[in-house]
Amino acid sequence: QLQLVESGGGLVQPGGSLRLSCAASGFTLDNYAIGWFRQAAGKEREGVSCISISGGSANYADFVEGRFAISRDNAKNTVYLQMYSLKPDDTAVYYCATVDYYRQCATTEYNAWGQGTQVTVSS
Repeated sequence: QLQLVESGGGLVQPGGSLRLSCAASGFTLDNYAIGWFRQAAGKEREGVSCISISGGSANYADFVEGRFAISRDNAKNTVYLQMYSLKPDDTAVYYCATVDYYRQCATTEYNAWGQGTQVTVSS
């Protein structure tokens, strides 16, 4: 069974940082591009970032404004989302998901999702 597990969320003050991790169980992440998404209470899920299979390409939503960095360590079967300069508007549940090809990052063709990790930015 393909399973993704996100971790690293928590409560952080505005301007703080967090690093989220997305680990795979039962399969290897290096066969997939990986997307990070988030969903705030009462809002629709939105894409945050996506990274190619090799890690050589990545894209970010406009609202990231250079504050986040996605990376992957295929040897550890893990993808990361480093978040800096966090704002209250970044409060959401963050999810990772697999997609077969990097060119599909902006589509709905994701095939496995994690359960999410809560990020709360508040003073």
